[in-house]
Amino acid sequence: MSTSVAVTSGKGGTGKTSFTAAVGSCLAALGQKTLCIDMDIGLRNLDIALGMSDLAVMDFTDVIQGRCAFDRAAVEHPKIPGLFLLTAPLSLPPEITGQHVSALVAQAKEVFDFVLIDCPAGLGDGFRLASGAVDRAVVVSMTEPSALRDAQRTVMELSPQLEVLHLVMNRVQPRMIRKLHTNIDQAMNTAGLPLLGVIPEDPKVTLAAAEGTPLILAARKGAAVAYLNIAKRLMGRRVPLMMT
Repeated sequence: MSTSVAVTSGKGGTGKTSFTAAVGSCLAALGQKTLCIDMDIGLRNLDIALGMSDLAVMDFTDVIQGRCAFDRAAVEHPKIPGLFLLTAPLSLPPEITGQHVSALVAQAKEVFDFVLIDCPAGLGDGFRLASGAVDRAVVVSMTEPSALRDAQRTVMELSPQLEVLHLVMNRVQPRMIRKLHTNIDQAMNTAGLPLLGVIPEDPKVTLAAAEGTPLILAARKGAAVAYLNIAKRLMGRRVPLMMT
């Protein structure tokens, strides 16, 4: 059964775009036909994270407004079969509504096993357009109290409309991962979500993005393993939280 997932955060800088690119890549590598939709309108970077800047020409509003067929606008990754990108426009036409976005996601779910939507940070109109069209959401946060507070605000916005919400703790210092056992309950209680995964701080994430290479093609340990485990959990597999 196809699943649509909004990847969101209460504030910028938590790594939600890197998360979308990395988990989308892992899902495709695991045999799941996956579409990543960039809805961070005006600040789109998902094409860079996936190494597809020169390939994504048409955006999701071109599909909604009938200027381009869906299967032409959604571009397949040149090195990862089954991974597709539908990019964001530089600005959103005022006539685009939540109903349009919901119809687009429903159309995508007829073709793809997973549809991941990279939402804009914060709780503005772009966030509402994206989050209102999905089955579940992943809130990406860090361990700082301010990030967790913003994650909690995001949860309060999402919980009335979505039954399945997850928390991901990102950019955790490796030396803290063993100690994180004592903080996980507090983080989960603060955000009000079950924990989907813990991603360690890893310089290879930044290096891979700078080179325009999906992390799964650039690394086999650290954050790459954490992302792969999260992809497996989204598929319904039981995988222990990565704590090494």
